[in-house]
Amino acid sequence: MKNYCVLNKIGEGTFSEVLKCQSLKDGKIYALKKLKKPFKNMDDAFGLLEVQAMKKLGPHPNIIHLKEVIYDKRSQSVLLVTEMMDMNAYELIKGRRSYITETRLKPYMYQLMKSLHHMHKYGYFHRDVKPENILIKDDQLKLADFGSCRLINTTPPYTEYISTRWYRAPECILTNGDYSSKMDMWSAGCVFYEIMTLRPLFPGTDEFDQINKIHDCLGTPSKELLQTFVENRNKHIPFDFEPKTGTGFQHNLKHASSGFVDLLKALLVYDPNERLVAKAALKHPYFREFREAEQRIIAQNNARRQKHATSQSSYVSLPTISASFNPLYRYAANPCLASSTSSQAMPHIPKQRYQYAPKGHLIRKVSDYSLPSILGKKHSKDNSNSYI
Repeated sequence: MKNYCVLNKIGEGTFSEVLKCQSLKDGKIYALKKLKKPFKNMDDAFGLLEVQAMKKLGPHPNIIHLKEVIYDKRSQSVLLVTEMMDMNAYELIKGRRSYITETRLKPYMYQLMKSLHHMHKYGYFHRDVKPENILIKDDQLKLADFGSCRLINTTPPYTEYISTRWYRAPECILTNGDYSSKMDMWSAGCVFYEIMTLRPLFPGTDEFDQINKIHDCLGTPSKELLQTFVENRNKHIPFDFEPKTGTGFQHNLKHASSGFVDLLKALLVYDPNERLVAKAALKHPYFREFREAEQRIIAQNNARRQKHATSQSSYVSLPTISASFNPLYRYAANPCLASSTSSQAMPHIPKQRYQYAPKGHLIRKVSDYSLPSILGKKHSKDNSNSYI
């Protein structure tokens, strides 16, 4: 802690507290997550699955960045230093009287799907996707708090009590830990609904009330489907549910597009085997414009590489755009900028954030731009307090 000055306490949970701090080296503001559990040594601290996951998953534009891990031998405490964001998704909607526009929400949805796809691809699932763990800064969204994450290739049953109740998938309620990464997709669907409507979809008061609220909305599942949960069933939940057809949730989404509703239906499928995975969600028609923007950027990036292939010694290589590229950042391939070859035509940016190609062409990093500008869209920026 000698390299940081604690400014104030941001929040506290069951297993940790979060502090706002300033680096004494570079003066930057960071978030410091202090775990309440004591650790005997540094090896135990670095052996934490939360630490391992964050190190393996980063850097990624939609995963909160872990700057360093600090072990305080005297107090036997572990502190995780991460980047600071502006707010979480709950703070985004808290106290609002008007809906957030779908134009603004859709990029956030795409980024959350990007983060979950990245996690699942690299063998982890989050287990606690909720508004408080989804952090936002301007146009960028990042998934945070990996304290509950697990490895996908491990064998269930997992811990019975996971995720905040309102965002818990049916299989998490009906079984003693017999669930998979599909639970994250259900949680994401609940979050999307809540941000769009400004109210939670299934605000259960206990487990039994939670599953009943799900049945009130989606209907009681068939006996055949319920039978798949029996082998490792939660004995605190009686399986003789009252037959219900379900009211659906579309009546509260009259202000949403049909594409949004269709995606939500695919995420909030009772049977986890039929529920959409993150990779498939990214290919949903609802996100077509983002995929096309990515393809245009990649094509123009490749064209530039080919054009300058003969002058490797006279220019700095263009950044590689991989499948995990986050389209929420504008790029020099933006048609509005591509016609300007002069550096004077570009907006002012810090010197360390750009590089020069031959003939004065300014090559901007992918992280310098946001998708609304690629798509020619604008949105207003909410005022908020710092949070992580």
